[in-house]
Amino acid sequence: MRIFDMKRKEVINICDCRRLGYVGDVQFDPATGCITHLIVPGPGCLCGIFGREKEWVIPFCDVKQIGEDILLVELPKPEEFENPCGL
Repeated sequence: MRIFDMKRKEVINICDCRRLGYVGDVQFDPATGCITHLIVPGPGCLCGIFGREKEWVIPFCDVKQIGEDILLVELPKPEEFENPCGL
């Protein structure tokens, strides 16, 4: 699978069934070439006018399943991402 293909998949947290968004980028270990983290941009503040304050950096070991259209991840502490803009 190519990184381009990963960016077209929606990320869903299986702990609370929340849609986190789409993969924006990946981090990988240059020594091994293995993916270490997925980066998913967080929700926009005030309808996206002021950009995004947070992003989810998801360890690749938390990816539970990769489907044709979605990535299922297990993030046990979703409260860290509640109200990222402080509104």
